[in-house]
Amino acid sequence: MAEAYIVGAVRTPVGRKKGGLSTVHPVDLAAHTLSALVERTGIDPAAVDDVIMGCVMQFGPQSMDIARNAWLSAGLPETVAGVTIDRQCGSSQQAVHFAAQGVLSGTQDLVVAAGVESMSIVPMGSSITAALEKGMPFPFGDKWVERYGTQEISQFRGAELMCEKWGLTREDLEVYAYESHQRAAKAIAGGHFREQIVPVGDVTDDEGPRPDTTLEKMAGLKTLREGGRITAATSSQISDGSGALLIASERAVREHGLVPRARIVTLALVGDDPVYMLTAPIPATRKALDRTGLSIGDMDVIEINEAFAPVPLAWLKEIDADPARTNPNGGAIALGHPLGGTGAILMTKLLHELERTGGRYGLQTMCEGGGQANVTIIERL
Repeated sequence: MAEAYIVGAVRTPVGRKKGGLSTVHPVDLAAHTLSALVERTGIDPAAVDDVIMGCVMQFGPQSMDIARNAWLSAGLPETVAGVTIDRQCGSSQQAVHFAAQGVLSGTQDLVVAAGVESMSIVPMGSSITAALEKGMPFPFGDKWVERYGTQEISQFRGAELMCEKWGLTREDLEVYAYESHQRAAKAIAGGHFREQIVPVGDVTDDEGPRPDTTLEKMAGLKTLREGGRITAATSSQISDGSGALLIASERAVREHGLVPRARIVTLALVGDDPVYMLTAPIPATRKALDRTGLSIGDMDVIEINEAFAPVPLAWLKEIDADPARTNPNGGAIALGHPLGGTGAILMTKLLHELERTGGRYGLQTMCEGGGQANVTIIERL
């Protein structure tokens, strides 16, 4: 049976809004990561079969196939093609899936899976705003309205609906968010991210964590919706960042003298209620575990994207996972969520944490627009 291996994984620091990466062109940010991946793996870049890059707001500076533009901007061979994909927040996790599937099919041997987003330069919703300004009924047409009506469809409403369904209080969310910041600050102080990060200029560490935050400060914030429970403190941060991985076949490992660091165990994808939007990691995790015969207890490290605090909290309740193994170094509430870059960044974090702790299996999942979720299980080698 064919195998797909992760042989390299790097990421930039995650910059906060108006932070150290906010003026870096997203093409240059992604190019920086691609250059580092090639350098660290020692691969002949001309041997790469494809560059698959996740990016959500493919608008303005992030338009016109940023995967191809970033590869060329890195000074890498013109003979290598690139494609940009959008599965909303899971875009670069999907890039990993597509890369692995290309290798597993036997049609490709070396594929770069990457992601990038500069939310400072291309704000979230830019493409929607541009369409609305032209009077277009975007993104939902008549047939959607026939099926789901004219009710509000947004991640903010979805997060509030999850709080109601799973009985999560504002205090529950804030306690979780506080812990995310504490874990992230401890990880940075302990150097847990040092090997995986490629500094960008003077930016060497993730900028999001606030080790001095308190529950009292969080309690004083206004909710994002009147009468709601979600605040900025219990939501992922607006961020800038990029990540990239190299996926290789057994033949590529042998011919290029590469060292496999992990193998892809399984890839799962599930759609769920698009109104709740953020719940799909729950059935997607069950699907992935059922497919492999593994249990959640077999997972030594888990990365679930903290789009909003109710996402991991509801997932923990339903899956009965160990909170200590889940986002052990903090998540997007503290470290940030650069949309299309997050999947590759999380996978880079997952791999390095398995290597740091000697764990065997790791699981990554994240909620995505439209009520979708990817799950990837890897085994450290």
